[in-house]
Amino acid sequence: MRSDTSVFSLPRWPATRWLAYPGPDVPVDIRHDLIRSLHGTLPIFAGGVVNSIMVAAIIAYRLPHTLFLTWLGVEVALCLVRLAVLLASFRRAAEGRETPTDLYLALGCLWAASVGFGAFITLLSGDWVASTIACMSAAAMVGGICFRNFGAPRLSAVMTILALGPTCLAAPFSGEPVMFVTFIQIPFYLISMRMAGYKLNALLVATMRAEREHAHQARHDVLTGLSNRFGLMRAIDNSGGRSEDGLALLYLDLDGFKSVNDTHGHAKGDRLLTIAAERLKRLLRSGDVAARIGGDEFVVIARDVEAPKASLLGERLIREIGAPYDLGDGVSVRIGVSVGVALVPENGDSVPMLLDAADAALYQAKMAGKGRCVIAASRRESAPAAGVLSPA
Repeated sequence: MRSDTSVFSLPRWPATRWLAYPGPDVPVDIRHDLIRSLHGTLPIFAGGVVNSIMVAAIIAYRLPHTLFLTWLGVEVALCLVRLAVLLASFRRAAEGRETPTDLYLALGCLWAASVGFGAFITLLSGDWVASTIACMSAAAMVGGICFRNFGAPRLSAVMTILALGPTCLAAPFSGEPVMFVTFIQIPFYLISMRMAGYKLNALLVATMRAEREHAHQARHDVLTGLSNRFGLMRAIDNSGGRSEDGLALLYLDLDGFKSVNDTHGHAKGDRLLTIAAERLKRLLRSGDVAARIGGDEFVVIARDVEAPKASLLGERLIREIGAPYDLGDGVSVRIGVSVGVALVPENGDSVPMLLDAADAALYQAKMAGKGRCVIAASRRESAPAAGVLSPA
């Protein structure tokens, strides 16, 4: 997984939204990552900037006319503005602020148009050394454009046409009949690059989808959709593995679940677990996390709760999850729920410590008759006893 969590804003202008369109049914998080890819990195950006300015400077030196000097000035100005916008985008994205994505995309198209304009006026000059340099530069820029922008195939196609298309327009006025070959070469080249851009975009989106799906499966239980043990560790992990004060970990065990499995089969048992998970999710507040870490064992991470609130939450879990279950085919069952609770900082401030304390409290709830919620004893207490609440 990437460590950089900066988010680049999606385009808002109609034209730039069209340019950055990644394809149908692309999730928002992938669209943000595709916009990130369009910004590239400073070294890649610098390579294109240095090349285009250097080529414009060489041609302006060789052909020191007003038109070519103006083109050089436009190239320098565009590259400086694009650099300023790119740096602002990186900074704003890192700060979680809106980025000037629309302006960045528009400037990219203007830069491509400037490259194509330079090739056009150089071909019209009749200086074939300068023309060769300008056309080679435009073709090289097209490679970079496609490489950087296949996350947005429409943008890649438009920039390619703007950078290389003007050479076709200059052919009839160049005075060289051989230049008419560009009417055959360049359209085929543009079409092939466009097709390649769309295929690469589809491959990139498919890879991103697969990456997210695998990451989700690695952190979630397949049956219930809740977090698994690894997902729980990630969710509670904070500040290098330390948990914040006011956090409660509730360890739940379904009493009588094994009997349901043995009597009605694993399919009905899986149905019960799925319903239990749905009930559990409905009870969560924003910021809370639920996980299935064993066959019939669940964990809830509740933030901003002290011992009294944790007890009330445990009682509610016992009441709601312990309600009767309709498993279909006329099968209705009822199970119990036992809960062990560990608190931060009373029982520790790391995942292993909290799980151990909550597991010990759950064991006491089982020994006390099941269907109970037990708060783990504080580490500072000399006696290992824990408070037992009456069944809900």
